[in-house]
Amino acid sequence: MAQPYIPRALEPVVRRAAAEFPAVVLTGPRQSGKTTLLRRLYGDSAGYVSLEPPDVRAAAAADPRGFLDMHPAPVIFDEVQYAPELLPYIKERIDERREARGRYLLTGSQNLLLTEQVTESLAGRTAMLRLMTLSQREEFGRAGEPLPWEKPSAAAGSRPEQQVPTFQTIWRNLLRGGFPELVAEPDRDVPLWQSAYIQTYLERDVRALRQIGDLMSFQSFLRALAARAGQLLNLADVARDLGIALNTAKAWLSVLEATFQVIVLRPYHADVGKRLVKTPKVYFTDTGLLCHLAGLRDAEHAGSGPMGGAIFENAVLLEIVKAFVNRGEEPRIYFWRTSAGEEVDLVVEAEGTLIPIEVKLSGTPRPEMAKGIRAFQAALGDRVGPGFVVHPGSVRLPLGAGVVAVPFGEI
Repeated sequence: MAQPYIPRALEPVVRRAAAEFPAVVLTGPRQSGKTTLLRRLYGDSAGYVSLEPPDVRAAAAADPRGFLDMHPAPVIFDEVQYAPELLPYIKERIDERREARGRYLLTGSQNLLLTEQVTESLAGRTAMLRLMTLSQREEFGRAGEPLPWEKPSAAAGSRPEQQVPTFQTIWRNLLRGGFPELVAEPDRDVPLWQSAYIQTYLERDVRALRQIGDLMSFQSFLRALAARAGQLLNLADVARDLGIALNTAKAWLSVLEATFQVIVLRPYHADVGKRLVKTPKVYFTDTGLLCHLAGLRDAEHAGSGPMGGAIFENAVLLEIVKAFVNRGEEPRIYFWRTSAGEEVDLVVEAEGTLIPIEVKLSGTPRPEMAKGIRAFQAALGDRVGPGFVVHPGSVRLPLGAGVVAVPFGEI
């Protein structure tokens, strides 16, 4: 039986890009739905070739022109990072018919070098888009709704309570994560699928990018990062705890970023006369994998345990990142923290305005939860827009000083 298809918010962006550019490159994590999306949109009008099988890869490398003759445009080339030799020859075909649009639809699960290769070969000829795992907005059919600060009355007074998911529903979804296969097939064994995903990821992507001989140590590194999600990341401490070199830890983190498994959040810096923390934070691009690596299998334990706040903060960050990425935009998100301990969990830069966001696990918002936002407002002045405290409850409530408590569902 065919897997149910969940419409993706990026679909109109892909269509628009294909109507304007000769080539479209769609990147993102493995199993995020890149191939499914392209075949859904263009399966009837474009050919399809996976470049992952070794024999197909070898054929593309041995005779690129002959390979392109066998697979004429319009065509979907899946996992193009396995055959970068094709890119200069795709450029050649594009330049022969520069006016034609949407001829080459390319996917890739690795960002390392791929962007550079595409930029070198297809500069001005391609649109670069990213597809992440399903957002909660996509899952519940609300992908087109604006983010809280984009609404006309973003900092307005209180509003009626909304119908929001229960604690159990929120945490069951966070444990499962957003991979389309798991969302579309609720009867799947989630821990088994996640375990297989991690193993497949290690075997395919990690070994393809780096000659990592000790996969067990790399798995330990993954688990160590999961335990530190949402915290300041001191890689020297991680390396020491695992008995690996600091340069190795840096290289492994780069691999995780390049394969869209983690987001490294950098601190926001401005000349505000304060000593600011310069250490980054790390988050995972899927809360299900984060929970799996942290050994969490039960919703109650995950939500009420010591990692509950970090996981919920990770979830809020992901929803914001996905909202931007699903429009074809690059999110500009930071955190803010002074050496004195003043802190804002997330700072979103939108149209020149800084939007401070605090994430709280309590469903009962209180004015003191906005303490960090008020410090940020005092430090940055008129550069700061409305502030928000995101919580898992149902109420939208003003907390003073232009700060509004909003339910997770609004993000």
